[in-house]
Amino acid sequence: MDAGNTIASSPRPLVAMTITAVVSVVVLAAASCSPAAAAVPAVYVLGDSLADVGNNNHLLTLLKADFPHNGIDYPGGKATGRFSNGKNFPDFLAENLGLATSPPYLAISSSSNANYVNGVNFASGGAGVLNSTNKDQCISFDKQIEYYSKVYASLVQSLGEAQAANHLAKSLFAITVGSNDIIGYARSSAAAAAAMASSDPQQQFVDTLIQSLTGQLQKLYDLGARKLLFLGTGPVGCCPSLRELSAAKDCSAVANDASARYNSAAASLLRGMGERHADLRYALFDSSAALLRYIQQPAAYGFAEAKAACCGLGDMNAKIGCTPVSFYCANRTGYVFWDFYHPTEATARKLTAVAFDGSPPLISPVNVRQLSAM
Repeated sequence: MDAGNTIASSPRPLVAMTITAVVSVVVLAAASCSPAAAAVPAVYVLGDSLADVGNNNHLLTLLKADFPHNGIDYPGGKATGRFSNGKNFPDFLAENLGLATSPPYLAISSSSNANYVNGVNFASGGAGVLNSTNKDQCISFDKQIEYYSKVYASLVQSLGEAQAANHLAKSLFAITVGSNDIIGYARSSAAAAAAMASSDPQQQFVDTLIQSLTGQLQKLYDLGARKLLFLGTGPVGCCPSLRELSAAKDCSAVANDASARYNSAAASLLRGMGERHADLRYALFDSSAALLRYIQQPAAYGFAEAKAACCGLGDMNAKIGCTPVSFYCANRTGYVFWDFYHPTEATARKLTAVAFDGSPPLISPVNVRQLSAM
């Protein structure tokens, strides 16, 4: 009898077999519950104040959040430049991926040994798709892409072209932009509509945004981005600042319609890119539909207030933003909006959870967990 048959025929103790089975189950369970992403080495973030983690701290601008009461619920209780009472979308995205939050580009770019391999955040409060949006007050989206091109070149130099390409192809590129363009348009929509000859000025405006966005996303692809998470604009017409303009405190139909059109056009844009580039993967989060659920049925989602801002001054806390002299609510987990534009930490946490593990039509064609594993 050969050794192979001897081993095969030798009875294994039941206890040993049971322990082996239990260990296997535990290992498999741990693997299935681990953060998605062992496959994602880094997150590169671009966009506006919904994703800014401190870039605007380094700018000469009025669009800042590096003072109280911002950050009151952030670890340490200090303002960080996040337009929030605590953490924001990039923080929760990183947590779900098992990664550290990507640092602001302007905080590390001047260092001679800046490390870009673990991700970078280029987002800037006030940024829009168009360079004219909040011009000279933020890092425009085009400028953010220019900064990213420098990071790309640095990675190629330090890792080599092939390894840099492989690293970036596995990394996640999170983009949230468009809200500031639409808010600006809604505030001047009456004048804009009168000045435009188009029978549908709103669609003309959205077409202008998408035309610019098409080239911007293509540049990111050309610079190695292969996994895109695109956050469509929320129902910006329901932010306290725009509600406050209405005598009835209703949401701005102009802004919300523009958001819906923009999100639909962005979905078409991404589908087209996916058809042209076989190696591109993406997830589109319908922020508008997701957030409207909280606004229209706040109690069903654990909120007590969905119209007024938690921090600010004046009617609905929406006349003046969140500053050291502003009032702020005690029950911050019960408010959808932190200030006159931005969500609370509680809202950002819930929305990120939907993007990460949700399903169509809110997140499509895949969710972030699935995108990360591709």
